[in-house]
Amino acid sequence: MEYSAQDIAAAMSLQLSAYIYASMATFWIYDYVCSLYEEWTYLLQSHWSKVKCLYIVTRYLPFVLLITKLYMSFTLNETPGKCRVLDNVNAGLGIISAVCAECFFVLRTYALWNKNKILLVAMLITIPSFVGVSVGIAFTTNAPAEYATSAIPGIIGCYQSSTSFRLFIPFLLLSMFELGLMILTLIRAIQNWQINSGRLYIVLVKHNIFYYTCGFLFSVANIFTSMLLQYSYHTMFFQFMTLAILATRMHRNLWQMSMDRHSHGSGAFTGIPMSDMV
Repeated sequence: MEYSAQDIAAAMSLQLSAYIYASMATFWIYDYVCSLYEEWTYLLQSHWSKVKCLYIVTRYLPFVLLITKLYMSFTLNETPGKCRVLDNVNAGLGIISAVCAECFFVLRTYALWNKNKILLVAMLITIPSFVGVSVGIAFTTNAPAEYATSAIPGIIGCYQSSTSFRLFIPFLLLSMFELGLMILTLIRAIQNWQINSGRLYIVLVKHNIFYYTCGFLFSVANIFTSMLLQYSYHTMFFQFMTLAILATRMHRNLWQMSMDRHSHGSGAFTGIPMSDMV
């Protein structure tokens, strides 16, 4: 039996996505096992706060995402209706994961600017607006989309057989947001470099710049894949997972450095409220 080029392309996409999700699951578990001591040290010794709750959500929500994605990729005879439900759940969880990871560095930028009220108002307006637009586009795109399984025997999983160019808009907004926060961090670092030249301050600024750069580059890549590739939705998951790992690792590192300074009697560095970040 001969299959169309579209059937072959869909099968290749399903196989590639299955390999990607399996690799991401392996990488996530490896990262978790390698950082198990630091993970539980932070969870058991840090005081309960909103930031700690944010950490737990950011750290463990990707496990749910992974399970759902692996279920979609390795389960036989998925129906289009079930596929749509699981994809909508993944989209919602992915947006929550990305927002939680971003919140760590929004708080850091806010702290770097000494709790500037104008910046706070701008964040409170920008973040809900961007999230609302992204949620609206994600669900209005997935709701009418068609889902299918592979026509080729032996290829398991389901996929979105129709896509929309509008999927690039959330990543365009996210890239603009990342770029804006990176510029704010650089401006503050230049202004206060001689005033706050301690190691903790330098690490904080480096973390922010590295995270914003990674987020910006991932978003730009997803803009192009959303516009050019038929099955580009697979690339979004990689961004959510990577940013969650970066955000939680950097937060643990900052918390550990803060505890080390306190244990040596150094206190927090001048002018930056550490309680807002750890």
